[in-house]
Amino acid sequence: MTVTGVIAQLRTTNLEGSIAFWTGRVGLRLAFRYADFYAGIAAGGQVFHLKLADEADPSIPWVRAGEHFHLYLTTDDAAAMAETVRRNGIVPVSALHETPWGTREFVFHDDQGHTIHVGEFR
Repeated sequence: MTVTGVIAQLRTTNLEGSIAFWTGRVGLRLAFRYADFYAGIAAGGQVFHLKLADEADPSIPWVRAGEHFHLYLTTDDAAAMAETVRRNGIVPVSALHETPWGTREFVFHDDQGHTIHVGEFR
């Protein structure tokens, strides 16, 4: 047996708005949609899921306070991705910077408040 992938799921109170955020503002692609409550967003060769929920994700304040993340996206050009999201109106929580562990990263919140880290491994 071989594990072939890992899929994360983000809760959203507005599926249409979240799909528009991830595709229009971040520049990712809608991979699939199931009925009116579920969708997949393609990020490179991976997909993460969006699930419609009645209430906001209760982990959002805890993740922010602890400087954790909901998703960590990797890229081969963090500067270009930072510029893309900035140009599309996303204000970073943490600007593009070099980390002590050898990545180049920035942080933003999605339309629901989830904390998203973007990193380029160098």
